Amino acid sequence: MNTAGHSEPTARRGLELTPFRGLRYDPDRVGSLAAVTSPPYDVVVRPDGLHHLQSADPYNIVRLILPQATTPTARNEQAADTLRRWLSEGVLAADSQPGLYVYEQQDGNGMLQRGIIGALRVSDPSEGVVLPHEDVMPHVVADRAALMRATSANLEPLLLTYRGNGSASAARDVVERVADLSPLLATTTEDGFSHRLWSVTDPAELDRIQADLAQHQALIADGHHRWATYRRLRGEHPSPSAWDYGLVLLVDTARYPLRVRAIHRLLHGLPVADALAAMEGHFRIRHLPVPLPEALDALADSACAGNACAGNAFLLAGDGAFHLVDRPDPDLLARTIPADRPVAWRTLDATVLHSTLLDHVWHIPEDSPAHIAYIHDTAATVEKAERHGGTAVLMHPVREEVVRDLARQGVTMPRKSTSFGPKPASGLVLRALDL
Repeated sequence: MNTAGHSEPTARRGLELTPFRGLRYDPDRVGSLAAVTSPPYDVVVRPDGLHHLQSADPYNIVRLILPQATTPTARNEQAADTLRRWLSEGVLAADSQPGLYVYEQQDGNGMLQRGIIGALRVSDPSEGVVLPHEDVMPHVVADRAALMRATSANLEPLLLTYRGNGSASAARDVVERVADLSPLLATTTEDGFSHRLWSVTDPAELDRIQADLAQHQALIADGHHRWATYRRLRGEHPSPSAWDYGLVLLVDTARYPLRVRAIHRLLHGLPVADALAAMEGHFRIRHLPVPLPEALDALADSACAGNACAGNAFLLAGDGAFHLVDRPDPDLLARTIPADRPVAWRTLDATVLHSTLLDHVWHIPEDSPAHIAYIHDTAATVEKAERHGGTAVLMHPVREEVVRDLARQGVTMPRKSTSFGPKPASGLVLRALDL
């Protein structure tokens, strides 16, 4: 079933979302649905959060998305063996009919997000259908690709956004109608979010959704490495095949705006004192004898005045205090930041961090896990820096309109520049490629 516009060139045919038979946990075989879920693999704070999830339930999805063994090959084999065992034992079972899945997340503070989970046709950036906005790290793509090859499965959905056509959107109409029905599953995870999932199998409704989405392009909000993995694996298999598609959650941000947060950096082996000493004369440095929430407020105030965000600012931590660094030397920026990119890219905090601080001031390779870690949780970043004597670099989030504008220009931001959310919980629905 595919109603994407065949009369248009391939590059402009839009989003092609197809039904699939979702793999889901049997609630009678697990302690609770909440106990088997996990944040996406790259959001799990390791090792503490990983150990917590492993102990939450013997069937927690983290045993598939982050298997633990002494070698990469052993880890992937372990994940494949675990998946086969759970399928044979009936812990995971495939739904009887292919469908698209309406997925809802809600917290206690008025945040409501709904979207559609399906198998999306994998496309290249040149087609202008799925727009990346961040660079990726090759070793992470290789790691995810090896895991997907071993398991022959998409274990967790990416988060993609598109801008619907207002109240006239057919996909929105189906989502809103389905959300009034009894869900396939409902659970509340320990972060306070409630999750509900419905299956759409009616051919007429599937046609309406697909015809609507065929008019749109999407922005990768979360999952650049997994999308790059989908593209790599598609190229390894003759088409047509199940590898031509990848598991995604599509959210209409005209109806359900996402939150954009920063992803922080943990610099291993660089004490805060050394980091600050290298910055002397290049940035203004102010020491803040305040707790974390007030320090983050100071970072926001330094980066933004009213609705206008300008200037670069970072918050360094790891020595028991907070240090606000801003007002970089314009001559230093001119020497270290490539001039062949749009102004919006050259002035990003992430650009200044990677091109100026990491490359030229601290001399830290950005793609080396031994030197740098990317952590979503602010307090965890500070705590790990303090525990191990490193430096936490806390970032200010980028506005969504800046992200989308750069993506439409085909300009990718430095890796791990943004964190869109809320992210879909891993473990609610999986996709096996051999079904």
